Amino acid sequence: MTRYGTTRRGALRAGIAGMAGAALPLFHVQGQGSAGVLRCGFWDHWAPAGNGALAALCKEWGEKNRVDVQIDLVTSVGNQNVMTIASEAQSRNGHDILAFPPWEPSSHARLLEPVDDVMARLQQKYGRVTPAAEYLAKRDGAWRAVPAVAGTQTKPPCVRYDLLEEHAGIDIRAMWPAEARQGPGAESWTWDTFLTAAQKCHAAGYAFGLPMGQFPDAVDWLGALFRSFGASMMDEEGRVTLRGNEKVKQVIDYAVRLSQYLPRDVWAWDDASNNRALIAGKSALILNPPSSWVVAKRDNPAVAEKCWYAPMPSGPAGRFTPYNPAFWGIWSFGKNKPAAKALLEHISDRASAERQVAATSGFDLPPFQSMSDFKTWETEGPPKGFAFNYPDKPHHQAQLCIAYAPAPAEAAVQAYTQAISSKMIARVAQGGQKPEEAMAWAEGELKNFARG
Repeated sequence: MTRYGTTRRGALRAGIAGMAGAALPLFHVQGQGSAGVLRCGFWDHWAPAGNGALAALCKEWGEKNRVDVQIDLVTSVGNQNVMTIASEAQSRNGHDILAFPPWEPSSHARLLEPVDDVMARLQQKYGRVTPAAEYLAKRDGAWRAVPAVAGTQTKPPCVRYDLLEEHAGIDIRAMWPAEARQGPGAESWTWDTFLTAAQKCHAAGYAFGLPMGQFPDAVDWLGALFRSFGASMMDEEGRVTLRGNEKVKQVIDYAVRLSQYLPRDVWAWDDASNNRALIAGKSALILNPPSSWVVAKRDNPAVAEKCWYAPMPSGPAGRFTPYNPAFWGIWSFGKNKPAAKALLEHISDRASAERQVAATSGFDLPPFQSMSDFKTWETEGPPKGFAFNYPDKPHHQAQLCIAYAPAPAEAAVQAYTQAISSKMIARVAQGGQKPEEAMAWAEGELKNFARG
C-alpha cells in the first residue's frame, strides 16, 4: 500500500493483518474542540489523479473537522485489496474505512457497520441508488457499505467511430450524439446490428475486442448479454433455472456466432487485452470504461481522437449495461466510526463526486442517476463529448446489471468467480459440445454453489 496522510508511519504490507495502534477515542464531528485519527484504506486508482482528488477531499474535511485523516492506497493488482480485507477481518484490526470491490460487502456483512443513516441522507438529497449497487451492498435489510464514486465503472461500447462508419456503415455519433436525446437510427442499435457490424469489421481487419475468457471484463459483458435476452441461470431464491431454458440457448447460439468474428485468442484474454487492442489501433470496438481512452490519448492520440461512447445494444428483453461498482465500508471494530460515517457522506456528495469524476477524465461514476449530468462527460476530449454516453442517461432506456443477479450473492459470487457463462459458451464454440450438454454441465456447477 501507498500512504497518504499527515503522519508517515511505514505503509502496511498487503495481506498483513492491518495496523497496530493505541486505542483511539470516538470522535463526534460536531463537537467543539474534538480531534481524532481516522484511518482509511482506499483503492489505488488506475487513474493516479483520482488518488490525488480523493486525498485532497479528505484533507480538506479533516482540517475543517480537526481529524487526522490517514490514507493508505491499496492496490487491486494480484488481489492485494481482497487479501487486505480478509486479513483485517480475521485480525479484527486495521482501518476504520476500507474500499471494497463488488462482492466483498456481502461476504463480510456481519463485520461491517450498518450505514443506513448515511444512505438515508444521501438518497434523500440525490435520489435512490441504482438497484444493482443496492443488490451488492444491502444484506439482511441493512446497508453494509456506501456505494463509492472512486472505482465504480460501467463497460459500454467504446467505439472507433471512423472504422465503424467506414466498414459497417454505422454513424454511431449520429445515433448517439453528445446530447440528451437519441439520434436517427438509434432504435436499430441492437444485438443483431452489432453482430453484422462485428462481421464486417472483422473482414476489414478491425475485429471487435470482446474478451470471452474467465476475467471480469468477459463475465461482465456476457452478464449484460444474458439479461438483454431475458436469460437467467439462477433465480433470486438460488434455484437453478437452466433445464430446458430456451432463452439461455439463444444467448449461447448468439455468442458462438459472434465469436467467429472476434480475435482467435479472446478465450485467453485478460482485462488488459481489449485495452491494448484499441490503443494499438487494431479494434473497431471494445466494451470498457474510459481508462483505455486515457492511455490512448497519451500513447496513440490518433486513436483517442476517433473514439466515441455509445450505450449497449438492446436485445429482446431490453438494454442492459455491465456494471462494476466499488464500495466504502466501515469495520464494526473500527475505532472512529462516527467520523468515518461523516467522511463517507462528505466524499459522496455531489460537489465531491464531481471533483473525482473530473480528476479521472470521467472514469469514476457516482451511484446516483441525478449525478449523470456532470460537465466532464460533455467536455472531455478529444473529440469533445466522446464520453457523454458513458454514464447511463435516461434516454438510453437501459438498466445497470450485475452478472448472475438476482441470485443470492453467496451463490452468484461463485458463479462470477468461476466464469460459468463464458466457460459454458466455450464448451460449445471450442469444445464442440451441443448447447444442451454445456447447459447440463453449468447446471451441475451452479447447484453445487447453491448448496454451498
